[in-house]
Amino acid sequence: MTRVLIVDDHSIFRSGLKADLGSGIEVVGEAANVDDAVRLIGELLPEVVLLDVHLPGGSGGGGAEVVRRSAAHLGRVRFLALSVSDSAEDVVGVIRAGARGYITKGSSGVDVAKAVQSVASGDAVFSPRLAGFVLDAFGAVSGEQAESSDELDRLSAREREVMRLIARGYAYKEVASQLFISIKTVETHVSAVLRKLQLSSRHELTAWALERKLL
Repeated sequence: MTRVLIVDDHSIFRSGLKADLGSGIEVVGEAANVDDAVRLIGELLPEVVLLDVHLPGGSGGGGAEVVRRSAAHLGRVRFLALSVSDSAEDVVGVIRAGARGYITKGSSGVDVAKAVQSVASGDAVFSPRLAGFVLDAFGAVSGEQAESSDELDRLSAREREVMRLIARGYAYKEVASQLFISIKTVETHVSAVLRKLQLSSRHELTAWALERKLL
């Protein structure tokens, strides 16, 4: 059972989301503003905080402020932004603060639940249509040069295709559909990529690809 705190200033949305998350997720609390969210995170230590990026309270920093003020708990507590906004400023701001992912409120309850479980396990999750400009923005900020490196040379052409899609936040099923291969084959390629690059999770893979501007 994954313990989740929902942070959103609309009570109707919180209620609907709570009902849609399914039996594998326990909602341990709800908050409607920045200050209450920070307080409850420290008291409850949920595994995942589902938060909107636009929240009242605090110093006006919204969801990103919640993440920054909870920095002492990063690692034990993971943050997943869930918002109607798809602006680059909002997405990049909350991810830079330390959130593990960002999905839009157009996502189904099933998709949100899957994203929560993925973030809880250490993966990075983005709505596919957001991932490209988010990762591009981080690449531009980092200033790191793309590597034609020995590390990439370890991967086959198919492994590179899978790597890029997984690092952008696509689910295994979506990767399989795009590349016309089975989900089992995707899993095999991901395992090989992580092993060859000496990484332990999709989150690390996303960070690795970001640093090299491979997305």
